[in-house]
Amino acid sequence: MTDREEYPQRRFALPPDATEVVLVRHGASQAAVPGEPFELLEGHADPPLSDEGRRQAALVGERLSAERLDGVFVTPLQRTRQTAEPLVARNGHEPVVVPELREVRLGEWEGGEMRIRARQGDPMFLRIIQEERWDVIPGAEPMDEFGARVAAGLESIVAQAGAGARVAAFVHGGVIGEICRQVTRSRPFAFVHADNCSITSVVAFAEGHRLLRSFNDTSHLGEAPAVAG
Repeated sequence: MTDREEYPQRRFALPPDATEVVLVRHGASQAAVPGEPFELLEGHADPPLSDEGRRQAALVGERLSAERLDGVFVTPLQRTRQTAEPLVARNGHEPVVVPELREVRLGEWEGGEMRIRARQGDPMFLRIIQEERWDVIPGAEPMDEFGARVAAGLESIVAQAGAGARVAAFVHGGVIGEICRQVTRSRPFAFVHADNCSITSVVAFAEGHRLLRSFNDTSHLGEAPAVAG
């Protein structure tokens, strides 16, 4: 018998004065078609989910419905609301819209043009990747303005959720990348490649510290469907 104290390793537990924000990237949206730009909402492309995106939304909704959540947040763009629908149908939370977390505005490359140019290997797209700046695109949102509004959006969620809460926010790939960049103080594009319907977790502590708990968890999605061609 010994009276020595032991300190075993433990799993992370959310402190009572902290808030966990589960960031979910929206499901796959409608394919971009040259000459047929997506409709815009306040300067942002606003395509609906594709069939694959709806499948992904059902899977992430099934996973999150089995977990404790105290609220659900979305952006004004329909693909985030549609992705949240399977979850809110299960848990009954009314989604709260956070305008600050809409996707980065891409200027002359809005409406699906970004996808098309990227697939075609446009030299300007390569420059975007090399310089790690969206505002290489003419008319695109300045990086500092994008970062400031994303930070404000995250703080809005934390304030609305309150201490001890765990909430889900259905947002966009660029937004997730920017939040992770700010939390980790890393390169601008270090986290821009979150998959559709992936889960990323950020913890906001009361004193202002932010912790990235996970990034791009897709374990609930299974194998990606085969792509022809």
